Amino acid sequence: MKSKRKLSNIYLVIIFIILYAPIFYLMFYSFNSGETMHNFKGFTLDWYKEVFQDTRLIIIVINTIIIALLSAAISTILGVAGALAISYVKRRQTKNTLLTLNNVLIVSPDVIIGASFLILFTIVGIKLGFASVLLSHIAFSVPIVVIMVLPKLQEMSSTLIDAARDLGASHWQVLTKVILPFITPGIFAGFFMALTYSLDDFSVTFFVTGNGFSTLSVEIYSRARQGISLSINALSTLIFLFTIVLVIGYYFINQRNNRPSGLGVKK
Repeated sequence: MKSKRKLSNIYLVIIFIILYAPIFYLMFYSFNSGETMHNFKGFTLDWYKEVFQDTRLIIIVINTIIIALLSAAISTILGVAGALAISYVKRRQTKNTLLTLNNVLIVSPDVIIGASFLILFTIVGIKLGFASVLLSHIAFSVPIVVIMVLPKLQEMSSTLIDAARDLGASHWQVLTKVILPFITPGIFAGFFMALTYSLDDFSVTFFVTGNGFSTLSVEIYSRARQGISLSINALSTLIFLFTIVLVIGYYFINQRNNRPSGLGVKK
């Protein structure tokens, strides 16, 4: 048993090294005073200064954050409503059909989804830009929220709802006082997943962006095509660190929500 555990631990270490080595390599050379990723000539923060002095890039960062926050918030609301609707379906065949349709959007290639949105927006007459990017991000984030919320709904015992109704609670009170507090961890998980997916998305966004509007992923791709610049390394490092902060924030929020609360008796 011990030998198997050691092998599994070694395997995990190797996997993490393979996954994170390119990222740390990129981060390391973001501090290179030279202009290449081959010879480290000395430590410098000039590439980070260049990023923060680029007005156009700052605007793109703001656009990306606004899109991510709006799409995550709206898709969380829609995803929670969708998860509740699916959980209330009685027929197993209908429920499985809805779950399949939801999962298809998750596993479908981003290129197909992006091309489909491009065709749809062109037919409907929606101008490519902020609105098209926001709508597309909401669309591919909603199924993710549904997947994160449904397990919490399935964990909840029906006796909680029955007890609330026996005590005279209305449908709205059951929803706001019983169901939503119980599935709060799933809601937070769905929100943060939608937020990170929106921040990281490139394929779908590439199809639906228009002239004068861009997001970080598309901007990094455009700059990388023009040639290697260590400012891209600096920008990628900042995005990676921001993502880590989001993950840590979600972890602490989840830990606080899962912490058992003491039962106090009011006199």
